[in-house]
Amino acid sequence: MSQWAEAERKELPALGGAAPESASAEDALSAGLRLSLPAVAGRAVLVLAALWLFILALQLIKTGAGGLRPLLDDISAGGIPGHLGFGWLGAYLVMSGSPVAAVALSLFAGGVTSDLETFAMINGSRLGASLIVLVVGFVSYVRGSRNPDGLYIGVVALLTALTLWAPVVPLGLLVLKSGWLDSLQFTTPAGLTSAVGFASDPVADPLRRALPALVLFGVGIAALVGSFGVFDRALPDLDRPGPRIEALSRALQKRYAMFAFGTLMTLLTLSVSLSVTLLVPLALKGYLRRDKVIPYVMGANIATWVDTLFAAVLLNSPRAFTIVFTEMIAGALVSGLVLVFFYGPYTRAILWAAHRVASGRANLALFLGAFFAVPFLLLLA
Repeated sequence: MSQWAEAERKELPALGGAAPESASAEDALSAGLRLSLPAVAGRAVLVLAALWLFILALQLIKTGAGGLRPLLDDISAGGIPGHLGFGWLGAYLVMSGSPVAAVALSLFAGGVTSDLETFAMINGSRLGASLIVLVVGFVSYVRGSRNPDGLYIGVVALLTALTLWAPVVPLGLLVLKSGWLDSLQFTTPAGLTSAVGFASDPVADPLRRALPALVLFGVGIAALVGSFGVFDRALPDLDRPGPRIEALSRALQKRYAMFAFGTLMTLLTLSVSLSVTLLVPLALKGYLRRDKVIPYVMGANIATWVDTLFAAVLLNSPRAFTIVFTEMIAGALVSGLVLVFFYGPYTRAILWAAHRVASGRANLALFLGAFFAVPFLLLLA
């Protein structure tokens, strides 16, 4: 029996066993719907709760942003390098780039950071977001699998993010300074602005009156991280990919197909950290070749800007929308050029570097040390 058939057979008890022969297909379908409707309703409630928390968090962070300015001055997070490092380290702390990108936009809307500093902070969040893949690979390793492939996949994801998004910084700054995309702005409709106020003001207004700005900012950060956590709970368990995802990953072994797969999974989860984390179990089960990790990460890192664009719209800041759109265009341009014209040599270089890094504990320690040291140095620059 094939591995795939064996997996299918093992999953039958989990689905409640085989149906009696006398049961009709309609009865089985009805039973499945009865079982799934409560679960769907529960997930819908979680999604709505996550959306409300997200809206509330943005309003609190925007209002309390002014209290963060003295703190940024104290840690010397000034200018473009400092904000790049600040966003990078922030992604390390929350193990995700999207909350940090939303914070960056809220700081801009609150008048704390400039457009160039905001762009740098958002890009830093993208550089640090892939650390979660290495953490998941390490946890898988120490929990008993002792398979170094998880660590290797994490290193590949980190190197891919670093080499693709570092060039976006000067390119995007040039575009913003030149004003090439200034005409591409989005003004939040009045109806959406009213809906945001209706959803958040009953809770946000008392907090604004009662709390100092810096404390209010901290509450907003907690609400923002909580919103992403609630949304993650609304999703199926992606740490152990189901048969459909595994079958899809086996079918998509071409570079453009894997690029589309990474894009699709990130659009569905609205979290590049969650979608890229799928790489570890898929690779450990043999459903994903190492060289196919790279186009997947490319697609995932571009699609992740959807929730950041949504945050810019909710903040009612046309310039914030332009900043995020510039990030998307610059990132897509760099990734597209590599994917179409330089895929072969780029992939070989990344895999060679990842092999060297993951070949020994000393190399891995040096790599991680450098990966943590660089944002600290940028922060103090």
